[in-house]
Amino acid sequence: MPLASIPSPSQGVWYLFDVVPLRAYALCIVLGVVAAVIIGERRWRARGGAPGTIVDLAVWAVPFGLVGGRLYHVMTDWQLYFGPDAPNRPIEALYIWNGGLGIWGAVALGALGVWFGCRGRGISLSAVADTVAPGIALAQAIGRWGNYFNQELFGGPTDLPWGLEIDPGRPGTVPGQDTYHPTFLYESIWDLGLAFVLVWAGRRFALRHGRVFALYVAGYTVGRFWIEGMRVDAAHHILGMRLNQWTSIVLFLAALVYFWYAGRKTGEESLGLAPGGATGGDGTPAGAAAGEGTEGTGDSGDGEAEESPADPAHLPDQADAAEHDVTARGHDASRGEDTRKAASEREKEKR
Repeated sequence: MPLASIPSPSQGVWYLFDVVPLRAYALCIVLGVVAAVIIGERRWRARGGAPGTIVDLAVWAVPFGLVGGRLYHVMTDWQLYFGPDAPNRPIEALYIWNGGLGIWGAVALGALGVWFGCRGRGISLSAVADTVAPGIALAQAIGRWGNYFNQELFGGPTDLPWGLEIDPGRPGTVPGQDTYHPTFLYESIWDLGLAFVLVWAGRRFALRHGRVFALYVAGYTVGRFWIEGMRVDAAHHILGMRLNQWTSIVLFLAALVYFWYAGRKTGEESLGLAPGGATGGDGTPAGAAAGEGTEGTGDSGDGEAEESPADPAHLPDQADAAEHDVTARGHDASRGEDTRKAASEREKEKR
């Protein structure tokens, strides 16, 4: 027995009024979603989008994401429910509260739901993806604590002081061993750090056109690859590696390719349709372009405008140059009109 360890919760379900179950796993998922929506809303308004957009898109993303996450889990771990010696009944494939949501299924179908929502609003999916990427990473960091309450997805035995105590008899436990690597904690810390990196990189390098989201995929898969190799729960293996490790490799390479490809794009991304279908010159709603319904980028959230452009990934010289060109053309046109009027007046006097 190690000198120090992390105890596991004695239970993961509480009952309100002895009737309504309150499950820690579900609470962690809900808290993660709420955090992602709040952060996404703040980032969307800072970019110049209409308030409430991310909340509305979440109505599409959340149910699609839950279905996709569960489908991915059941498809990749079908033997847990439909195998000849399956430890669970087939009906338990629907018991989301018992754990088992595959992140890539959740992201894939969640993105499909967001796409449906974006179509009706004239919003670029890539703009939304960049906006919500840090929030998704934070949501995963919070959601992983649901595995802690369920005593699942832990790693191999360890005597380290942060070893996680797991009740004997749990799937994956080793007789005679009491503490295991807390892979849920490793991934939670990794995701939290990734969220900060995404915010910093998006602003520092003005990443747009889905590049922040591509960076999220690449960053998450790196951490998931080595953490996945520590887990001891049942999984399919291909050439000595777990299926999710192969998935991480493929998605990492795909993210790098897209990151390079999107770097060549220079066009504006639409932030939505204004009433009547008009958009601002940079793709923002007409009301937002005129300063209506937008907030500043300050952390205080009081809506006061700052000197910096609303979009943290929008280069200031682009906006300033465009504004300067429009103003200059306006002045030139005005001077030309004055000259024509003066010439006309002189002709009349001569006659």
